[in-house]
Amino acid sequence: MAAVSLRLGDLVWGKLGRYPPWPGKIVNPPKDLKKPRGKKCFFVKFFGTEDHAWIKVEQLKPYHPHKEEMIKINKGKRFQQAVDAVEEFLRKTKGKDQASSHNSSEEKNRRNSSEERGKQSAGEEKRKASLSEGKLKKGTGEGKKRVSSVSSERGSKSPLKRTQDQSPRKRGRPPKDEKDLTIPESSTVKRVMTGTVAGFKWPPSVSEPVKDSDPHFHHFLLSQTEKPTVCYQAITKKLKVCEEETGSTSIQAADSTAVNGSITPTDKKIGFLGLGLMGSGIVSNLLKMGHTVTVWNRTAEKCDLFIQEGARLGRTPAEVVSTCDITFACVSDPKAAKDLVLGPSGVLQGIRPGKCYVDMSTVDADTVTELAQVIVSRGGRFLEAPVSGNQQLSNDGMLVILAAGDRGLYEDCSSCFQAMGKTSFFLGEVGNAAKMMLIVNMVQGSFMATIAEGLTLAQVTGQSQQTLLDILNQGQLASIFLDQKCQNILQGNFKPDFYLKYIQKDLRLAIALGDSVNHPTPMAAAANEVYKRAKALDQSDNDMSAVYRAYIH
Repeated sequence: MAAVSLRLGDLVWGKLGRYPPWPGKIVNPPKDLKKPRGKKCFFVKFFGTEDHAWIKVEQLKPYHPHKEEMIKINKGKRFQQAVDAVEEFLRKTKGKDQASSHNSSEEKNRRNSSEERGKQSAGEEKRKASLSEGKLKKGTGEGKKRVSSVSSERGSKSPLKRTQDQSPRKRGRPPKDEKDLTIPESSTVKRVMTGTVAGFKWPPSVSEPVKDSDPHFHHFLLSQTEKPTVCYQAITKKLKVCEEETGSTSIQAADSTAVNGSITPTDKKIGFLGLGLMGSGIVSNLLKMGHTVTVWNRTAEKCDLFIQEGARLGRTPAEVVSTCDITFACVSDPKAAKDLVLGPSGVLQGIRPGKCYVDMSTVDADTVTELAQVIVSRGGRFLEAPVSGNQQLSNDGMLVILAAGDRGLYEDCSSCFQAMGKTSFFLGEVGNAAKMMLIVNMVQGSFMATIAEGLTLAQVTGQSQQTLLDILNQGQLASIFLDQKCQNILQGNFKPDFYLKYIQKDLRLAIALGDSVNHPTPMAAAANEVYKRAKALDQSDNDMSAVYRAYIH
C-alpha cells in the first residue's frame, strides 16, 4: 500500500498499544519533550481523552478515508464520544472558515464601496471648484484678470499634487490605502488561529511520565482517569519522558474511567486470592465493572460479602487457577506468597499451559523471580503487579499498579487494571516491579516516621501540633498523605489504612535490597528501628501512623 503523506494539523487514526485505533490530531509536542529515537513518528493528541502519544507513521491512518471502517470495528461508548468530538471539531472549524471567508467578502465590498465614494467625493470637489471659478469670472475686469492669473497657476500644478490636495487625509482622516492594507492581514491571522492547527480547544491536561521497557516500543502515552476522586484532589502530572540507565523506557498504561460503565470488562474468567485490606477493594471494583470473578481467602468467611455481590467461590487456590483464565493474588509477605503457590492445593497445582498468574503482593525480587520460574516451568504465564496505595484508594479504584514480566499478560489485564487503579506502569523484566515497589514504600515509611518525629518534637517544645500541620499544609510538603496521617495522630485514630507491620516489612526488604548492591540506606535503617519499637509496643495491627507512639513511650 502506498505511503500516505501526513503533516502537522492532520486528523488521523492512531494505533495506541493494546487499544483500538483512536481518532486524534497531529500537533506540536511540548518544547521539553524529546522525539523518540528510531523510526519516523508524529506527536498525536487524541480526541475524547487526555491522551498524548508519539505514534509511528506506520501506525497512523488519515481520518476521513478510514472513518467508516473504524466506526464499524469499534463500538464502545467512549470511542463514539471521541468520534463525536472530532465531528464537533470539524463543524466548528468549518464554521470559522466560512465566517472568515464571509468577512473577507464583506471587507472587499466595503473597500469597493469606499473607493466609489472616494471617486464621487473627488468629482464633487471638482464641480464645486468649477462653480467658484465661474462666479469669479462674472466680476470686474480686474477681477477677471486676477482670476485668470490664479486659474493659470492652479492649472500648472501637477495631477499628483492636486490629488493629494483633494485627498481626505487633508481633512485629518486616516488614508484609505493604509486602512485597506491592515484588514487582509488581520483576516489572515484570524484564519490561521482558527484553522486546523489551533481550532480545537483541548481540555487542561493532567498527565504523568510514561515509560516503556521494550526498546522497540517507542510511543509516549499520557492519560487521566475520569473516576470520581472522592476526597482526593487531582494531582497535576508533568509531561516528561524518563529513561533509565539501561536505555530501556517504561510505559504507563492508559488510564481509563469507571464512570458510566465505559470500561469494557474482559471476557476472560478472573480469579482472586487474598481478601485483605487491599484485595477486598480490588475485588469489589472488578465486580462493579462487570468482570466474572472467582474468589478464595484463607479465612473463608471473608468471601461471603463478595458472593452476595456476584462473585463465585473457589474452594482452594488450585481450583481457582484451574477454572479461571487469569488469577490475581494479593497476600502479606514473601512467605505467604510462596505458601500460596507452592503449598498444598496451591496455585502451582492448578497451572497448566496458557494459565495466567498475577502476583500483586509486595515482596522482594528474589521471591517473585522464584515464583515466576515455577509458574513458567509448568507452561503458565506470569506477571508481577504490586500496588501502591492504601485501603481507601483500593476501595475507590485509585491504586497505582507497577507491573513487570509477561508483556502480553499485562495487556490482557488492561480492563482489570483500569477497574482497580488510576495508573499502571510496565517496568520490564520480572523483579523490576518488586524493587520499585520497595523503594516507593521505603520513601513513604521514612516520611511517616519523620512526620511523627516532628509532631512529637513540637509537643515537647511547647509548640502547637495543629499549627505545625497547618504550616506544613501551606508549604511544599502539602499532600493528602501528610494531612491524613497527621489527622490520625492528632485524633488518636489509628484504624489501619496501611498496616504498620507491613510498612516495617517493606523497610526491612528495601534495606536488604540496598545491601545486595552495596548501597547505603541509613535513613531507611533509622526509620526501620522506630517501627520495630512501635511493633514492640503492640502497634503492628494499627495504621502506620501509630509509629507516633514509639516517640511518646
